[in-house]
Amino acid sequence: MATLVFDGDCGFCTTCVRFVERRMRTRARIVAWQFADLARLGTTSERARYELLWIEGDRTYGGAQAVAELLIDAGPPWSPLGRALRVAPLRWAAHGLYRLVAGNRHRLPGGTPACAARPVRGDRRPPGPVRKSG
Repeated sequence: MATLVFDGDCGFCTTCVRFVERRMRTRARIVAWQFADLARLGTTSERARYELLWIEGDRTYGGAQAVAELLIDAGPPWSPLGRALRVAPLRWAAHGLYRLVAGNRHRLPGGTPACAARPVRGDRRPPGPVRKSG
């Protein structure tokens, strides 16, 4: 079973998750990182604060690729968009848009000062899955 990990202190993120719960059929367990056993999930609070995470098996997708995995999992009519977000150049555009939204979520509807993204300095990670080690 997949797990969708989001920032429960962020009003914008919480609003987005409520939309997912109301409008999408996902099999994922949805949990705020503040209440998740991150070590068991194979991630850290630093990463969970930085981006939405889709964790399934030994793979962790972050940011725009986590959104893509969620859309694929939700099935039609969402899944074609999710599949498209996996392919360049849409993948690159989605990554840029995700970073733009994440960096400004405190300014968006539902956002609060607690929504201010906590960027990791020098983030050069390519968008895509990260395999758990060990």
